[in-house]
Amino acid sequence: MKSNVDNIENYINELTIERREPMLKLHQTIFSNLPKGFEAQMSYGMIGYVVPHHIYPNGYHCNPQLPLPFMAIASQKNGISFYHMGLYADENLFDWFKNEYLKNYKPKLDIGKSCIRFKKTEHIPFDLLAKLVKKMTVNDWISIYEINLKK
Repeated sequence: MKSNVDNIENYINELTIERREPMLKLHQTIFSNLPKGFEAQMSYGMIGYVVPHHIYPNGYHCNPQLPLPFMAIASQKNGISFYHMGLYADENLFDWFKNEYLKNYKPKLDIGKSCIRFKKTEHIPFDLLAKLVKKMTVNDWISIYEINLKK
């Protein structure tokens, strides 16, 4: 569910009470582990973590006026979604995450190419997501993005 609010605090405040606390904790987990250079902002109606134009002036190829997206979190109808474009673009990172999750967590992993869905908020693996967030720097993401863009 996309939101029309203009900042992260308003996005979190408009959530239901049941979603507010886990979304805030998820945002804080990501933000406190975010490598230098990424910025948090509203992006595509979700909380996004992007490479700002002052670091990557080309912006996002689909709309160069937007900063380069990297991660996002959203409260959806059926749960909370965590989007990580590095999982889509880097097969080794995807495999690492999947293996770590399967080794350490019992709930079934509901994952697409870049989206991890958590139907129950108590199943969000905050510690594993914190490790995932740290695994790719801004320069890593820009390099992988540009390599995949040329394909």
